[in-house]
Amino acid sequence: MAVLRINHVQIAMPQGQEEAARRFYGGVLGLSELPKPSRLAARGGAWFALAGAQLHLGVDADFRAAKKAHVAFDVEELDALAERCRASGHAPRPDEEIDGRRRFFVDDPFGNRVEVIEARPAARGKGSGDPA
Repeated sequence: MAVLRINHVQIAMPQGQEEAARRFYGGVLGLSELPKPSRLAARGGAWFALAGAQLHLGVDADFRAAKKAHVAFDVEELDALAERCRASGHAPRPDEEIDGRRRFFVDDPFGNRVEVIEARPAARGKGSGDPA
């Protein structure tokens, strides 16, 4: 038995805020939305594609924003994405480099913390869990 990779990460969102999720994760971050299976679509939320994995936003009736726990994305053109975040009203908060890579934190429309990390040149186009 071996755990192979992450299939998806789920984060919580408040009920009825799917359009805000689409604007941020689809519009600002540029993720492609995936259709939810019909038996799950009635629950609300939204799913997005990542390289080799998925991001699921699930409705939580007792929603509380994740201020510490977070998802982290490797991205190309970190500065351009920081500017898109800023222009859309989501202020990026630069943080110290990790392993020589620049990064920032930004809150999604619901207050969930999201980390954005400059991709390593050899890893661009691959999922962070894929061998470079």
